[in-house]
Amino acid sequence: MPSNAMRHPDGGGRGMVTDPVPPSGGAPPPSDPGAPGPAMSRGRISAEVILVLALSLGQSAIYSIVSLIDLSTRGPISSQSTTLNPSQSSRELFDLVYQLLGIAFALVPVALVVFLLWSRERPRMGRLGLDSRRPWFDALSGVGIALVIGACGLAVYVGGRLLGLSVAVQATGLPPYWWSVPVLLLSAFRSGAQEEIIVIGYLYERLRRLGWPTWAIVVGPAVLRGSYHLYQGYSAFIGNALMGVVFGLLYLRTGRLWPLVIAHSLIDAAVFVGYPFAAALLPALFT
Repeated sequence: MPSNAMRHPDGGGRGMVTDPVPPSGGAPPPSDPGAPGPAMSRGRISAEVILVLALSLGQSAIYSIVSLIDLSTRGPISSQSTTLNPSQSSRELFDLVYQLLGIAFALVPVALVVFLLWSRERPRMGRLGLDSRRPWFDALSGVGIALVIGACGLAVYVGGRLLGLSVAVQATGLPPYWWSVPVLLLSAFRSGAQEEIIVIGYLYERLRRLGWPTWAIVVGPAVLRGSYHLYQGYSAFIGNALMGVVFGLLYLRTGRLWPLVIAHSLIDAAVFVGYPFAAALLPALFT
């Protein structure tokens, strides 16, 4: 689901970690134990995880928690709203420049984790299922996941609005410029790539190497996913945390990250581009 990324998305002496710790039962872990990279202490891995999250979605989670406290002390949450893709300037050219810069810099942490997990052997990111070996499976799976999760997400949002647990989410505040739809599609891909590659691909690999049990590897990142959506209200936390659990289980089963990136990008693209139609059809829920 959409996130408002980057605002509202050694200890030494404790042993060395050289191989991922496989989860108990189920399919083989997505990480390739044959390409674990150099030996790292648990303290160093933990520090790396903290730094990556502080530069990306962990930062978004902190902002979202503060935002929820702010909203809760202003009055009923249901009477307030938030905009996911706001206009950045009243001047069209500079608005476009700001939008593109925001998307590009939000993808830098993704590039960082790809750098950290890059394999010396081909396929470079095959250990996460980010390769071209199964394109039709990845594409069709992504579409199927998007249809199911998208419908459930819409139901959670509508239910949250009716129960007063969610703010009114405006998926875009961009004027109808010629470039608005392409930028919204880029923003959808940014959200899908950022969340799935960092929260699922990167965190699962690192938490496995830290020896976390499988249930904690699934639940921990799911709670993180929910927390950086808290600026949208309590129902957004619940819906996105459940989405994180489902995505995590699918990843452990298939070892493929591409379907999740595709599904997330398609869901956000439908939300961002379809928002004006939804707002016109159901103004009480979307405005």
